[in-house]
Amino acid sequence: MTVTLEDFLVQLFSNPALIITVLLTLGTVMVNGWTDAPNAIATCISTRSMEPQPAIIMAAIFNFLGVFVMTIVNSRVAETIYNMVDFGGDAHKALIALCAALFAIVVWATAAWWLGIPTSESHALIAGISGAAIALQKGIGGINFDEWIKVLYGLALSMFLGFFSGWLVVKVIEKVFSGFDRRKTYGLFKYAQIVSAAGMAFMHGAQDGQKFMGVFMLGIFLAQGQASVTEFVIPLWLIILCSIVMSLGTSIGGMRIIKSVGMEMVKLETYQGFSADLAGVICLFLASVLGLPVSTTHTKTTAIMGVGAAKRISSVNWGIVREMVIAWLMTFPGCGLISFLLALLFMRLF
Repeated sequence: MTVTLEDFLVQLFSNPALIITVLLTLGTVMVNGWTDAPNAIATCISTRSMEPQPAIIMAAIFNFLGVFVMTIVNSRVAETIYNMVDFGGDAHKALIALCAALFAIVVWATAAWWLGIPTSESHALIAGISGAAIALQKGIGGINFDEWIKVLYGLALSMFLGFFSGWLVVKVIEKVFSGFDRRKTYGLFKYAQIVSAAGMAFMHGAQDGQKFMGVFMLGIFLAQGQASVTEFVIPLWLIILCSIVMSLGTSIGGMRIIKSVGMEMVKLETYQGFSADLAGVICLFLASVLGLPVSTTHTKTTAIMGVGAAKRISSVNWGIVREMVIAWLMTFPGCGLISFLLALLFMRLF
């Protein structure tokens, strides 16, 4: 099942509930581009391969391309997110619960940005819609554990594979270029890192854009009173819309998060920044092909940790890492609880 642009616009201007749902969904997409995308270019900026403003513009462009291209080629991540929870039953209450989840995600993400902590918008999204579904169904029957298990696989992939791939890639590069004068390889790795940072931005859009499009489709169907749609096709107009909104969010910047990830956690040389970006691209591509909703934030930051640890364990600022890990661990219960309580409140009020 799909929705044409003409049908969507007709519904939008005749259904106030759909207007609110669309605004909240696009708000979460923009916040994602604003708070998550800076991770993709953090190392590129910290090694001075690019200045912040051109890097942000580049990230915005490749976020757009990532959402657009990957969704056309493979939309399995969007399908996983859509089917992860049960919003069936009363479509009106389900729509209210979904709006509560989206509102909770925006609150959580904005608070994390203000503190400069690169929390995962992917996990905030998963926690938010899970908390709302539990409130709606009055128990864990609102969770589809067959799909939820993919989230756990993705969490392991993004953290452990991110770290070890970062460690391995930088070791291989050091081995290959061991006989070269480091000063002469600076230009090579400077331009290579620009390419790899563009790749990270592309894969961020490929992963995170699909997650939010899955939620967007859920909101449209619920606003139509259809609470039992299980299969759908993402329309081209929605791919373009989400691509543009995420790119707009990315263009706002996110220097607080760039500073935490690229400048404070590990002091990287150019070839190390390239290694972290390349490792992140590999992990995110594998996850997208397999349909696993992984965290781009976790993947990139753990890859940076792996690169730093390959030099020596003490080169990683473990104090910053500890703050990030605490934020990651708090996202599922914290954002999930906020969403759960807001869903109960909203369903009582509306």
